[in-house]
Amino acid sequence: MRITGGIYGGRALEAPKDRTIRPTSDKVRQALFNMLNARGLVEDAAVLDAFCGTGALGLEALSWGASCCTFIDKNRTSLELCRRNFAALKSDAQQYFLLKDAAKPGIKPAEIAAANLVFLDPPYKQDLVQQSLKGLIEGGWLARGAHVLVECEKAYNVRNLAHEVLLTRNYGDTQVALLVCSIPAR
Repeated sequence: MRITGGIYGGRALEAPKDRTIRPTSDKVRQALFNMLNARGLVEDAAVLDAFCGTGALGLEALSWGASCCTFIDKNRTSLELCRRNFAALKSDAQQYFLLKDAAKPGIKPAEIAAANLVFLDPPYKQDLVQQSLKGLIEGGWLARGAHVLVECEKAYNVRNLAHEVLLTRNYGDTQVALLVCSIPAR
């Protein structure tokens, strides 16, 4: 695994030692960031990498100019792996590492910026996408008009989500969907 582009392009990332997490492949990550950068969604973004695992998606965003990233994972081993990957970059970007369940994140701490770019890559076939989006919205984690990149199993129907689907792409057994989040007025 490596960072595919930006200022840290080519830098190696520590991979998990077992199969408890499923990192997004370099090839798919590169395609995703080409699409996100073409839409101007990464530079200066406040990023949230939910179910972060290795942190590859959030770290890639920082490499491409995101202003800050919040990494969330409920697995302590995964979060520590993400933390080590961030430290290896020797980046001075603002970051937060939170040991939380992204499906039930609670209220966002005041010092963390609401995210306008979110990576939502939950374990497959556990129906966590809708639950996570609901929790993140209710907890104030997302900025109005936030773009959410959902990575899920190919069979998942993202059109059933209550958010605008800008595009979907399939990569093997993985479906990626870019959504614009509908956040109710408070």
